[in-house]
Amino acid sequence: MDSESEMFEGGPERGPDAQAGPAQQDARPGRLVAVRVRAADITHGRFFPGSRESMEAGHVITPLGERVSRANLLGTVVDKFANETGSYASITLDDGTDTVRAKAFGADIGVFDDVKPGDAAVVIGKVKEYQGETYLAAESVRALLPGEATEESLRKLELLDRLNDQKTAVENLRRAAATMPEEELREYARRVGMDAEALAVVLEQKEDDYKPRVLEALERLDEGSGVDVMLLFETLQLPDAAVERAMDDLLEEGSIFEPTPGRFRAIKG
Repeated sequence: MDSESEMFEGGPERGPDAQAGPAQQDARPGRLVAVRVRAADITHGRFFPGSRESMEAGHVITPLGERVSRANLLGTVVDKFANETGSYASITLDDGTDTVRAKAFGADIGVFDDVKPGDAAVVIGKVKEYQGETYLAAESVRALLPGEATEESLRKLELLDRLNDQKTAVENLRRAAATMPEEELREYARRVGMDAEALAVVLEQKEDDYKPRVLEALERLDEGSGVDVMLLFETLQLPDAAVERAMDDLLEEGSIFEPTPGRFRAIKG
């Protein structure tokens, strides 16, 4: 998209479209909690625009049913851009699951001053969508210091633990959907933290797309010795059982192989 489009986009971005709903408020009035997420949670989720009338912020529903209006993302800065007029700047973050852009406009572009390509950085911002791209409107950006590598490891463990809980809930909901009446299913979803909107997102996903996604992830993550199966589960936003079925099918087809126990590689044609 060109710079004029970016400048136009910047106008309503700082408007009052994000009055907080009850689901994601922190201690400051009108402030949404910045949910720790992966890049793929943003890019593979479905964006829903906000509504001034209902005082609801724009948000993404992730493939595992989590509602995210304001995100906290840790990744490596792989690109940095600023236009010549100083009205727009962005960085691109890669966390190993996907890439996401964080953008800033006008006087706010200084938020990127202290980061450069190659830095590991934490970005906090509102989830926005423009011309089909879901991105973060950056509020704060901080490069990790060399001694803060532990923070990255702890975050990955925290996210993995939460993802496992979400995957289990999604698998149970999908099984229940086959036999449970709609009203009971919605009540069941509510008890595990999903509203009707999130329930619809997780139920509409089809498993017939899982094999291509497993193959793509194996090819992208493989650095020459195969991909550890736990890294594959962590990276893919899919129920473990579905990934296992897709891998069994790919092994049977001869599309992937296991060079060492617990590590898998794609067979390239």
